[in-house]
Amino acid sequence: MKVPFVDLGSQQSEIADEVRLGLDHVFERTGFVGGPEVTAFEKAYASFVGAGHCVGVGNGTDALELAMRAVGVRPGGEVIVPANTFIATAEAASRIGALPVPVDVDESQLLIDPAAVERAITPRTQAIVPVHLFGQTAFVEQLLPLASAAGIPVIEDAAQSQGAQRNGRGSGSLTAAAATSFYPGKNLGAAGDAGAVTTSDPEIARTVRLLAAHGSETKYVHEVVGMNSRLDTVQAVVLSAKLARLEKWNELRREAADRYHVLLDGIRGVRLPESAPGNLDVWHLYVVRVADRDRVLEALLEAGIGTGIHYPFPVHLTAAYASLGFGEGSFPVAERAAGEILSLPMFPHLSPEQQEYVAEVLAAAVEHG
Repeated sequence: MKVPFVDLGSQQSEIADEVRLGLDHVFERTGFVGGPEVTAFEKAYASFVGAGHCVGVGNGTDALELAMRAVGVRPGGEVIVPANTFIATAEAASRIGALPVPVDVDESQLLIDPAAVERAITPRTQAIVPVHLFGQTAFVEQLLPLASAAGIPVIEDAAQSQGAQRNGRGSGSLTAAAATSFYPGKNLGAAGDAGAVTTSDPEIARTVRLLAAHGSETKYVHEVVGMNSRLDTVQAVVLSAKLARLEKWNELRREAADRYHVLLDGIRGVRLPESAPGNLDVWHLYVVRVADRDRVLEALLEAGIGTGIHYPFPVHLTAAYASLGFGEGSFPVAERAAGEILSLPMFPHLSPEQQEYVAEVLAAAVEHG
């Protein structure tokens, strides 16, 4: 049996007719930039996450940078980020000329540790960026008082959590602003690169939109130096079709996660992921922890099971951020996890038979290693 890590084809087959019709309208009108499709998606996505505004942009990294700029991150400032994240979280701060300041994560969920954040705040701190990793939501209610006391904003990196909730509120609506990515493999994925910033602050929304359009609200009238980062109309068509199905697809992911919990329970040497109290997770990734991870990874791949590592190197141990001066041992939880984490196949159309095969191969690899 072959089990892919992600199956985008099954999603596409559900939306193919709707997307084809929408694209026909776009091409007939030759309206390839902006237009009603983009506006409709922005309104729908803002409503979905529970925010007042959504600004579609070119990709998730741009969304992070634009959100940071809009809340006041400037060259020379510091932005606190988790050590266990994709490099884009830190990279967005670097692109502004700010300094990313990594901190450790908690042992159970591998989310940014509020206690570590509190210790990292300095007079130069201009933002805190928790990452809603693996489809779960960070402990923002613990971060907001810290941020408020220091007079700094919190920005959600919500690229892996579309539809997740924390204490009944939607990811993307919990802080001053949130950035998300619609990269194809996300829970809500485009047919290419795309992203968005969500916020309930109209001034932040206006600033993001201004910066993303060359600093201009009126053609050829440029208020500030901006950039060119737009949500393509074609991508808006795809995203709208998928957004209408996202709640159902997320529920299927939860069912698949529950199935994995049962199938993998009791396998010695496999640590299962845990949902934090107050979280409604959407299981962008199903991440277990095992010893001798690389050998287990190879066994799964040889058996035809798509598998990944998210992420093999904490931010501070990448060559790109060696200049930060944090060596091995600086953030022990993130570093230890980086050698143990293993992402199993997870997508809405994952079948029970596929999961049974994954569990069988994983158990054999761990127990007979």
